Parts: sequence; structure tokens; C-alpha cells
Amino acid sequence: MEVRRGVGQGSAAAAAVRHPPPPPAARVQAGDALPLPIRHTNLIFSALFAASLAYLMRRWRDKIRSSTPLHVVGLAEMLAIFGLIASLIYLLSFFGIAFVQSIVSSSDDDEDFLVGSGAPGGAAPSRQAPAPCALLGSPAAAPEKMPEEDEDIVASVVAGKIPSYVLETRLGDCRRAAGIRREAVRRITGREIEGLPLDGFDYASILGQCCELPVGYVQLPVGIAGPLLLDGQRFYVPMATTEGCLVASTNRGCKAIAESGGATSVVLRDGMTRAPVARLPTARRAAELKAFLEDPANFDTLSVVFNRSSRFGRLQGVQCAMAGRNLYMRFTCSTGDAMGMNMVSKGVQNVLDFLQGDFPDMDVISISGNFCSDKKPAAVNWIEGRGKSVVCEAVIKEEVVTKVLKTNVQSLVELNTIKNLAGSAIAGALGGFNAHASNIVTAIFIATGQDPAQNVESSHCITMLEPINDGKDLHISVTMPSIEVGTVGGGTQLASQSACLDLLGVKGANRDSPGSNARLLATVVAGGVLAGELSLLSALAAGQLVKSHMKYNRSIKDMSKSVP
Repeated sequence: MEVRRGVGQGSAAAAAVRHPPPPPAARVQAGDALPLPIRHTNLIFSALFAASLAYLMRRWRDKIRSSTPLHVVGLAEMLAIFGLIASLIYLLSFFGIAFVQSIVSSSDDDEDFLVGSGAPGGAAPSRQAPAPCALLGSPAAAPEKMPEEDEDIVASVVAGKIPSYVLETRLGDCRRAAGIRREAVRRITGREIEGLPLDGFDYASILGQCCELPVGYVQLPVGIAGPLLLDGQRFYVPMATTEGCLVASTNRGCKAIAESGGATSVVLRDGMTRAPVARLPTARRAAELKAFLEDPANFDTLSVVFNRSSRFGRLQGVQCAMAGRNLYMRFTCSTGDAMGMNMVSKGVQNVLDFLQGDFPDMDVISISGNFCSDKKPAAVNWIEGRGKSVVCEAVIKEEVVTKVLKTNVQSLVELNTIKNLAGSAIAGALGGFNAHASNIVTAIFIATGQDPAQNVESSHCITMLEPINDGKDLHISVTMPSIEVGTVGGGTQLASQSACLDLLGVKGANRDSPGSNARLLATVVAGGVLAGELSLLSALAAGQLVKSHMKYNRSIKDMSKSVP
């Protein structure tokens, strides 16, 4: 390793050579209590297990051939039985703990939807700061040589002797596991990944629920747009993005809305969907199952079966479609403050198990048959809605359009008709009758811990503009039928994302009115989209888009030079 010394460091280095510091205390391991190294102990007990089992099987075969009772055992057999049991206990305790821990850590209980249920006052239980890892720490604190034990583990991972995915459960230290995995990846690929940070993240918080096989985390800047005056409340909207001008543009839209008296919103529907597909022997038989599911007389029975899965999930309806003898069943249910995919899936599984009794010839092909439809643009979501269906509107005064947006009402209305409505129709857009709704949706989703892939259907939006008050003022609205958000579960519990939710006042579950926090977040998303649409359309109408990007979306170290 190359060592660089600064001025005045030579004497200190010499003193260190004459009086070397005491070696760091070795870390105590569980295997240190064994008389042999752990790998040798494992080998001995494995051999004992195999030898005892082979001896007993041979003895029992001889007894069966000679009609000798099996319960009559000699000293050798007793010792073999003892060795078999002892080795089995040891091997199960060593290799079975990781498997059991992985099952426990990935268990999905809807009690997790209540934030802080185990701590007084609703506070989340505190975690101790993760212990520093010997691997890939900060350059000043990193040791010159990796500990021998970690070196052996890295070598085993590289050689394929230890699966990378068991490191957390085997080591009991998520931070150390991430460092070892990262070092193994570095050696396998020959790439340093120096720009990807490792320290400064609580890896225990994602174990079994957010991300597997972590080797670091990606940093994204978060900007604040606002205040967004929506339904009489002021919101400062967090947006995680790497696109220049996006936050600034949305912020300008928020200003125009606030100076015009604010925006209002309404939630039309609130229900998550899951659509399994089942195959019946004939199309007639599939039609019989369809009629059974859609019969109002059977709804109460189906609700009781479905609702057993959760205290928050409540069945709202079932919509069926057929393709030959295949039946697609689209279940819709409320999910409280959770986004609710797991919740509705558990309820659907309960109903499928129940239906098997009356329709034993039903062959369930998949719990999801794409009639849901999740993370794909689909007309069923555009028409029927999925998650939260929200309409947000505002009246922008003429003087605000002129002063803040630098354009006029007539130009905005004409642009929206030709671009967002006719242009999108020419393109054959599905739910894309807007300027850039997905920009704002994705930025808010990432900042607040939502599933970014669900921006596909959550960005379905039609933007409407029309002149009112004799053409002086502008009425603008966005209609978004499938905003899929939650304030508990998934990435919402991570520290950064939780802080952004707290900034909006929607962190965690609402105990007094379950689901109201998630619905409020959906209206904030729609309000942000309204502001973003208003500002971008104004920039296009005024011919400012290219100019603003060239001015603010360029790499200039001295930002004062970008100000005229």
C-alpha cells in the first residue's frame, strides 16, 4: 500500500516504529469456545452423523433379516444412536438457524401497518447505530489489512462456497455483510465501485422487506417545491430527482396556485386490485364461476372469507372477464394507509381456497393474471381506477397568468388542446393526455418511499384547461384515476423517506381514520402534478422551455453567473 506523508509526519512515524501501538483486541467469536476451528468441528460432526446413520441402517437390516426385535440394542448401537442424535442437534443448530431466521424476517403480518405499535406513544423502537465495518470504510479509518476472518469469508463467497444471500443471517451484522459482499463483487468483477457509498446507511432496516444483497446505496438530491396551497393547507412537497428545472418549475406552479387562492381536490375512489386467473374445463363452466362471483347474493359470503386476511383490507367488489375457458377475477378492496398489494393478495388467496370447495375443477394458473393491472399501462386502470382516483383543480387569475407564468389564458388553452389532447390522441396515448405528470409523480414517489415502478399507472392523467369569467381567468384540472400510494410498509419506513412523509404530515398510519393519510398523500401528488402541468405548459406557450433549461440545467460551478 502506498503511504503518503505530509510535512512533519516523519518523526511521528519513527516514534511509532520505536514504540509500536498495542495490537487491537481480537473480536470474540462464538466459535472461539470450541477446541477446534469451526470448519474442522463441522467436518467431524458431519462425519459422525454419516457413520452413525450408516451403521444403524446396516444393523437394522440384519435384524430384520434375522427376525430380531429392533428395540433390542447393544452397547455399540447405543453409542451410534447417541452419536446420531448429538451430531443431528449440532448440525441443525448450526445450519438451521439461518433458514429459520430468514423465514421469520420475511414474515408479513398486517400488524406492521401500525407504526410504533410496540413502543409507547407510537414512537418507533430505537436502533443502535450499526457497528463500523472493517471493509470499505472511510479512507482515514480503514485498516491496512482486512481481518483474517473476513478475508476467509470473502474468499469463500468468491469461490461459491458460501452463498452471498446468507451473509446477513450467518454473520448477524447487516453492515458487515454488505461490506463483505461488496468486496467479493469487487474481486469478481475487477471494478472498484468507489463512487457508491457504503457507510451511513442502516442496512438492518431493509432486511427482509426492501432490498436483497445490498452493497451500498444510491444518493439522490431532494428538492422542496411549495408551499402548495391545497384544500386550505400548505404543503412543502419533497421531490427526489436528477432532472434540472423540475423542482424549480413545479415551485413556480405552486406560487401561481397560491397567489390565486389555492387548489382543491376530491378523492373519487380508493381501492387496490388483484386479479388471479383460473382455467376451467369448459367455457360454460368458467361462465358459471363468473356468475357466482358477480351475483350480489354471494357478496357477503365472499367478503367474510376475504376480510379474514387483515383488519384493514375490506372487499369492495369483483369484476370478471373471460378469454375462452380462462376466467380473470379482478378483486378490489380498501387497504387502510398501506398501498396494499400484499394485503389484497392474501385476501384473494383466501377466496380462491374457498371457491375450490364448490369448483374443484378450477385450476388456478396465477395469483396475478395481469387484469389487475400492476406496473403496466392498461385501459382498465384508466377507466375503472386503481389505488386512489383523484381530481385536483384550481382557478388561476389573469394577472397571475401574466405576471408569474409570463403568458396568457388563450395561449394556454389552445396549447393544451393541440398538445395534450389532440397530440396525445394522434400518438395513441393510453392515459397520457398531459404534459409531464410522470415527472412529478416519480419524484414524489422516490422521496416518500413508494414503489417507483408504479408510476406507470399512477401517472395516468388528463389535463384540462378552459377560460372562465369571460375569458379572463383560467380553470385548470388534472384527473388521475390510479394513484397507488401508502404511508406504511415498504420503503416508507426508511429514515429518509419517513422524514419526507413527516414533512407532509402523513407519516405512518392514521389511527383515528385508517386510510386518510394515504388519501391525503394521493391528493398532494395530484396537487404537485397540477402545479407542474401549469408551469410547463406556460413555459411552452411563452417559448421559455429551451431557454430555461440552458440557463438552469447546465453545469455551472458559480451559480451567480446564471443570474442575469
